[in-house]
Amino acid sequence: MSVSPAFSLRRHRRHRAAPRRPWSLAASWLLALVALGWSASLAAQSAEAASAPDDDTAITEQARVLRQLGAAVVGVRALATPEARSIETLGPVRLGSGVVIGPDGLVLTIGYLILEADKVDLLLPDGRELPARVVAYDLATGFGLVQPLVPSGLTPALLGSSGEIDESAPHVIATGGEAGAMSVAQVISRRPFSGYWEYHIDGAIFTVPPRTDHSGAGLFNARGELVGIGSLIVTDAVGPGRQVPGNMFVPVDLLKPVLAELRDHGASAQSRRAWLGVNCVEYQGLVRVVKVSAESPAEAAGLQPGDVILKLDGEPVGKLEVFYKKLWSTPQPEREVTLEVGRGADVQTLKARTVDRMKTLRKAVGI
Repeated sequence: MSVSPAFSLRRHRRHRAAPRRPWSLAASWLLALVALGWSASLAAQSAEAASAPDDDTAITEQARVLRQLGAAVVGVRALATPEARSIETLGPVRLGSGVVIGPDGLVLTIGYLILEADKVDLLLPDGRELPARVVAYDLATGFGLVQPLVPSGLTPALLGSSGEIDESAPHVIATGGEAGAMSVAQVISRRPFSGYWEYHIDGAIFTVPPRTDHSGAGLFNARGELVGIGSLIVTDAVGPGRQVPGNMFVPVDLLKPVLAELRDHGASAQSRRAWLGVNCVEYQGLVRVVKVSAESPAEAAGLQPGDVILKLDGEPVGKLEVFYKKLWSTPQPEREVTLEVGRGADVQTLKARTVDRMKTLRKAVGI
């Protein structure tokens, strides 16, 4: 399957007005974006919009929604603490976006932007830059929370239900900061997602076409409600084995049960779990090691890039999801595990002492 930028859209299931052509809602979104001076990234939609039936009421309402959500999206700029191990993969300076979700200005973003951050600034829609502090980094969900140190005066976005996403309706991806922009997107699939960095979530949201400025971007439904936070650009948005580029969003439904816990403790209880420090990919029914983190339990155990993890504590692990869930299956983050590893033509048994990942993260200077 190939991606066409001018994708086909069926009628919004919740729309109760007079029947419209299947693409008319998407065209109205585009016209509203253009009227407000925002970019719409889908090629060929201009021609569709030009031929769309007049619907001033719908466009006016969508313009209002776009103004509302646009005012809640901010830029996020983070500087990592000098000794942060994450600098190797994420760099010392991280730029992305976040969405205001609290009346006190609390901003929801993707966690890796603020991982081991020493300094964080929020870049507001009116050009102001506000200093901020990290409230939470949640390993389990992938979310991060940032609080401005002075009032931002921004109206928070409404949280929607990612479990009720209508895949037939167009959505909007919004980013903040100096290069902030909006574009129309289609939710193309919902499924579990396993990341190579010992990460797994259920119900991940996949959209097309891809946005490269996805980090912390907000995914909004037609009512202007936040339903996801941007994490990655992927090559298999439709599903495994189908090369369709797009973006993966972490669903906001993962935030709701743990939001109070994140505010109070800086992470959810699920983030206190075993960590090996190994990057793996799943290929043809095998979990293959591609990188071993320095000074990690995996390095101490002797794991090497190219190794195939066959069993964990005696149980086969042919999928990343199975591997991770077995690794996290006990409440003790620090314990000994047994790995059966294929290395070339040999099979080796290695012992590793896992650690609590949250304890390995560098703190901001002075904390």
